[in-house]
Amino acid sequence: MTDSVTRTLKLKVRGESYRWLQAAAVEVNQVFNYCNEISFATSTRTDRKRNWLSGFDLCNLTAGATEYLDHIGADTIQRVCTEYAQKRSAVKRLKLRWRVSRGARRSLGWVPFKAASLKRKGSALRFCGKSFRVFERERLEGLRWQQGCFAQDAVGDWWLCLPVELRIEESVAPKECVGIDLGIKAVAVTSDGERLNAGHFYRHAEARIAQLQRRGHRRQAKRLHRKVARQRRDACHKFSRSIVDCYQNIYVGDVSSPKLVRTRMAKSVLDAGWGQLRRMLQYQGEHAGRSVIIVDESYTTRACSSCGAPFGPSGLRLLVVRTWQCALCGDWHDRDVNAARNIVRFGSRCGTSVSGNELVQEQLRVEPDIFVSARDGRVSAYALA
Repeated sequence: MTDSVTRTLKLKVRGESYRWLQAAAVEVNQVFNYCNEISFATSTRTDRKRNWLSGFDLCNLTAGATEYLDHIGADTIQRVCTEYAQKRSAVKRLKLRWRVSRGARRSLGWVPFKAASLKRKGSALRFCGKSFRVFERERLEGLRWQQGCFAQDAVGDWWLCLPVELRIEESVAPKECVGIDLGIKAVAVTSDGERLNAGHFYRHAEARIAQLQRRGHRRQAKRLHRKVARQRRDACHKFSRSIVDCYQNIYVGDVSSPKLVRTRMAKSVLDAGWGQLRRMLQYQGEHAGRSVIIVDESYTTRACSSCGAPFGPSGLRLLVVRTWQCALCGDWHDRDVNAARNIVRFGSRCGTSVSGNELVQEQLRVEPDIFVSARDGRVSAYALA
């Protein structure tokens, strides 16, 4: 295990620098579009000079461009060239989407830089001959940053994104392991019964956002969208922090958001933020020295967490059933807590990403026919003699 991890600090830039950053972003877009044009032309030649340009080649082609630019320097141009080459190689396309500087469909501002280009100057930061002030500057005290960027959000505010290296502070968790089942009614339910209830942040603001959009108040609508995203991120962060502080081994179900967003539950799935919660658990667990494992949750709802009998509710018609009784052992189970306990059992048995259905498949071959009855949101399973 490494002794340090890389974390990106995101600090808001004060408003007096927005005009300069916007002008610098226009020049960055010009360099990016030039790289896009020359790379496409070179890769589609019909003679033997056809070539797939690398970041080093693009840096050589843009040498001396600072003479025609007023805001960005050679370090920023080189960063744009290398970033373009990396993105183009990752997607394996002849060219990328053009960066638009003006109009309704303009690209969000982006100004990358190398680590040596950003320097401290008193209570401010110095970049390309321009001083910047940021909020929460005390978070940078005693840290050495890597190459980062200035990034603009949809509202128009600018943020300083700095990757910094932090040491891992390992500690012994008070509890051994926990399983987390992800859902819609409750975003996350642990095997110990703790719940992160769905906040319905977008649902509560949906009518107001629609009203602002119809009236043409786009900026206010964007600010409300950002508020909803922050509320969702805050809820996920607090829950993940409490889990990481309490448990050593964390097992999370692998429910798929991309598949469920194609159904009628799309808004509820996106508002739950499953992927965001999993990412937070992973990076916070890495910083604290925890083990976070993604477990296949197949059959975790149907299998009894006490005896393993596959008599639980299944299918879309029985989604309303939240509690059920096992026909073999007679235990009553909360649907979500039972699934979380099965996730712990399957995950701890294999130690890696698992399928988790070996025991269930074996029991399905030997158990008798089952009669399932549902009443008042509860389901009971009875074995037919």
